[in-house]
Amino acid sequence: MEEKDFEKIYEQYKQQSEQQAQAEANGGNNEGKEEFVAVRKNDDGDIIAFKTNTGRELDYITALDEAKSGKLAHVDVFHKYGRDIIRSEPDGIKENNLGRLPEF
Repeated sequence: MEEKDFEKIYEQYKQQSEQQAQAEANGGNNEGKEEFVAVRKNDDGDIIAFKTNTGRELDYITALDEAKSGKLAHVDVFHKYGRDIIRSEPDGIKENNLGRLPEF
């Protein structure tokens, strides 16, 4: 039976995934949907508002509603801690995570 290097195979998989995620992110937003470009945080570091690439400033509830209805690009809504939460699409790119966006 052939001996496999599972670590090496997994590392190749991760590299391919990172390259694909980067290519998809660089491909832009072909659907014309707004994207978040900045966030506002409270004193606890929680995101409380978002700024889009068109300059609109959305409170959390409005952003949540628009994300649920599919009007915003590159974000997902999931249910945790008994409530709905906005997060960036899990694409493997840390730089575009909502918590890393510039503040406005």
